[in-house]
Amino acid sequence: MEIQPFRDMIAGQRMDLYRSRYETFEELNLYCYRVAGTVGLMSTAVLGVDKSNYTAPWDCWRDIHTPTEEAIALGIAKQLTNILRDVGEDARRGRIYLPLEELALFNYTEQDLFKGVVDDRWRELMRFQIQRARKYFTMAEKGISALIPDARLPVWAALMQYQKILDAIERNGYDVFRNRAYVSTPRKLLSLPIAAMRAQVL
Repeated sequence: MEIQPFRDMIAGQRMDLYRSRYETFEELNLYCYRVAGTVGLMSTAVLGVDKSNYTAPWDCWRDIHTPTEEAIALGIAKQLTNILRDVGEDARRGRIYLPLEELALFNYTEQDLFKGVVDDRWRELMRFQIQRARKYFTMAEKGISALIPDARLPVWAALMQYQKILDAIERNGYDVFRNRAYVSTPRKLLSLPIAAMRAQVL
């Protein structure tokens, strides 16, 4: 396994020691890569890449596709989802992970966030953040078929259940200050047959 993802993860953990705000999404994206995108890279190395389509003699000239960018995207998508789910908890610790320039874009202040204000400004801000997280999930989906067959079901299941956290935030009216978004056991179980089907055909 490559050592760099481990070094990058440690660098991300260190960021939490001295940072409690992120001015731009570029800064937050770096943090998300370090603490979660790296997990995608590590996991891909453990799960394994499907090489069954590269067995013909003439395939020796083809590069085996390793879903590196997709793995990073899945890690970032999950971390963004964690951030959106935990806004209230983080605020109680004096932390704001949402980019400050994006709060300002929607005319929503740090003071509003610490007070747990849920109004039209907040709902529009959360819709914007959820849309971005879903784009990363969509990017990640494209790489699952490159994994070995046995690895596809758990990855699909994890991806889909994390996506359902975003659905739960929406069902709660974007109030992540007083209602923790979670996926119930029945909803998790219902997603498994769909995950299994996707693992077979996508």
